[in-house]
Amino acid sequence: MISPRTRALIEMALSEDIGHGDVTSLATVPADATAVASLVARSPLIVSGLEVALEVFRTVDPTLEISTHAEDGDWMPEPAAIATISGSARSILTAERSALNFIQHLSGVATLTDQYVMAVQELPAIIVDTRKTTPGFRELDKAAVRHGGGANHRFGLDDGILIKDNHIVAAGGLTAAVTAAQQEGGYLLRVEVECDTLDQVREALAARADMVLLDNMSNDELRQAVALCAGHAVAEASGGVNLQTVRGIAETGVDFISVGALTHSAPAADLALDF
Repeated sequence: MISPRTRALIEMALSEDIGHGDVTSLATVPADATAVASLVARSPLIVSGLEVALEVFRTVDPTLEISTHAEDGDWMPEPAAIATISGSARSILTAERSALNFIQHLSGVATLTDQYVMAVQELPAIIVDTRKTTPGFRELDKAAVRHGGGANHRFGLDDGILIKDNHIVAAGGLTAAVTAAQQEGGYLLRVEVECDTLDQVREALAARADMVLLDNMSNDELRQAVALCAGHAVAEASGGVNLQTVRGIAETGVDFISVGALTHSAPAADLALDF
């Protein structure tokens, strides 16, 4: 199901790319020419954004015939066709780039997420995303993270309280910020507070924060923080996380590991449209 937000994003992408018309296809391809095109994964990847990409083709030309050979969340272990589009050659060519832009980016996010999830296999830590997403793409980026086996952190500023360093300064201190959040935020919203030091962890726990975000701590500091949090608060690690460090971080016993790179630095997956 394509949401209204995603539909608007598709319309914007097509308007941006087509402008007043696809002059190359109009000039070189006969109006009655037809084609069959395969959407091909050229390297191993996790599929994400397939439904969005196919909706791009449908939006350009509702008469195009589309068949799928995979679904979002599927692992493609070797080069393979994941969908076939047939009909007007002009329409397929006009939609091609916008469709690929969606699925290459989103499959890249899903595939990178899968790599992080596999890196912490058999450990209890859960890989989660952040709000570091391309404007307009958050719904799709977060779906891609789920397709890759990760979990979602906050969707936006309205669905969770996360007190960060600048909030602490503006509120007049960590305890003051946590206390105000507990009083104003409502009992359904958990309160998480970013901590840079073990002393801040102790202060956050004394203020009865529900979660602590352990920011840029060494693995030894993380282990100490986890011991402090045991039975009192959920521990989340963030900062300095990459594929080389993530397992060591997970081995400290943290509950969650948030990784901004999942959405802001994922390389585009290798997909193409072949006539």
